[in-house]
Amino acid sequence: MPDRVYLDTRTGYDQWSTIYDTEGNPLLILEEPVVRQWVGNPSGLRVADVGCGTGRHTLWLAQAGASVDAYDFSKGMMAKALQKLGGSEVRFHEHDLTRPLPAVDELFDLTMFALVADHIKDLDTSFRELHRITKPGGQVIFSVLHPAMNLIGITARFINPESGDEVRVEAYEHAYGDYVMAVLQSGLRMVEIVERNVDDELVAQSPRAEKYMGWPLLLAMNLRKKA
Repeated sequence: MPDRVYLDTRTGYDQWSTIYDTEGNPLLILEEPVVRQWVGNPSGLRVADVGCGTGRHTLWLAQAGASVDAYDFSKGMMAKALQKLGGSEVRFHEHDLTRPLPAVDELFDLTMFALVADHIKDLDTSFRELHRITKPGGQVIFSVLHPAMNLIGITARFINPESGDEVRVEAYEHAYGDYVMAVLQSGLRMVEIVERNVDDELVAQSPRAEKYMGWPLLLAMNLRKKA
């Protein structure tokens, strides 16, 4: 019978990187169209992809003409991103996101914080950093596994394809209100909040989501820094 294995965030994502883009994760299927709609045309923008992972947002932003700085501390995930990007001019920074970001104040037109926050204990500090590095009037896009998943014991996890074990990556069970308060206390303004539930359409794309039918899986926020 497969075991459940618990790993720290860096080790977990190093291992997850081998299958992250190919495992049919329903959360990614829900999240990516929302993010792209909010961003629109990023050509000419200076963008921070904070927690870039395998570069799933970094790649299309760079190809669409954005100037991108990508931050992550998983060597495995960043190696995948580098493979995808080829000759694209992206500035990669190996960086622990629990520490202040190595960027000057008000540098970025757009700051991405996608599917990262549940791995960070101190939300207030993280959102203040997002506010700090974003230009006045700039956009911050935030997404996370919906906190409702905590109610049924679901946190970031994957199945090790070799052992069949369920690998749980270190995460914090932040409540919906924790994210809202961190945004408000940072000084960022909420433009739109989106929640996406598991439905028949999603299950058709990712059958593994069927067990969560009707449950909210994605929480995303489109935020602005005051001009």
